[in-house]
Amino acid sequence: MTSHIQSPCTCKSLGHLKPGEAAYITSLARLSSAVSHRLLDLGVTIGTLVKVKRCSLLGGPLMLEANGQLFGLRKVEATLIEVDVC
Repeated sequence: MTSHIQSPCTCKSLGHLKPGEAAYITSLARLSSAVSHRLLDLGVTIGTLVKVKRCSLLGGPLMLEANGQLFGLRKVEATLIEVDVC
């Protein structure tokens, strides 16, 4: 008999999180190089804890917090970032 151990974390995209939720970034591979470099300039890398502060209506930008700083990201780009929600 094998036991299936489930991780307490679940994989999602950053664009699907709701305000107040936080997650660790697991992949930035699907982003364009320009957006990826900008996030790296802000210190947002794989393993960074990101919290969703606000979501704009009608698919507008998200307000995110990482490393003690706030920044905006288009929802389309946020859906390309894979995260683990804990």
